[in-house]
Amino acid sequence: MQLTVENLHVSYGQIKALHGLGFSIVQGEIVCIIGANGAGKSTTLRAISRLVDAEKGSHMVFEGKDLLKFQPDKVVSELGISHVPEGRRLFGNLTVMENLQLATFARRDRALIKENLETVFEIFPRLLERESQLSATLSGGEQQMLAVGRAYMTGRKMMLLDEPSMGLAPLMMLSMFDALKEINRAGTTILLVEQNARLALKFAQRGYVIENGRIVLEGESRALLENPDVKKAYLGG
Repeated sequence: MQLTVENLHVSYGQIKALHGLGFSIVQGEIVCIIGANGAGKSTTLRAISRLVDAEKGSHMVFEGKDLLKFQPDKVVSELGISHVPEGRRLFGNLTVMENLQLATFARRDRALIKENLETVFEIFPRLLERESQLSATLSGGEQQMLAVGRAYMTGRKMMLLDEPSMGLAPLMMLSMFDALKEINRAGTTILLVEQNARLALKFAQRGYVIENGRIVLEGESRALLENPDVKKAYLGG
């Protein structure tokens, strides 16, 4: 397993967000987590990125290393886990190119950085057209392209994506997921949190359903799409 999460507990003050979550991901997979607002989806990604503290008794292992021993910056630079957060969190006063270059600050493999940059522009040619434009002036779809491109430039082994379809027009949404499949085919494992359950399950190979901070269902995406409980709760019947 590339990533194993066991008994993950996270609280915000007195509010318990995750209640002993457990799941695993094989290298090269696309896995999604679906659930209602407030179920704990984003918290799960933030815990893996070490942006929120996991409580005592929690276990997370990435490629044989104890994830809980790494600070957030080292999760990216040493473990190779990149995170595309909800809302994108770009540096609006920097250009497209500057945002992409900033993501490589801990890397020393200059030849591969150049190759990665070329790949980003191949996957998202619009970014090449906008390379000198401030990111704050981009459209929502272009900003999402840049957020994914920036994560790619970290030298990622695994990419965590939080609501990548949010705010995108339908055609842009489909284009984004096509791009993510291309990134996956090139060797990047993807863990996706997505409010659009149907889209997520059609995109991913496997899925987990989270309710009130607990995994309540898991399985192959095709099976979850046909599950009557999933249909009723998340797929409109």
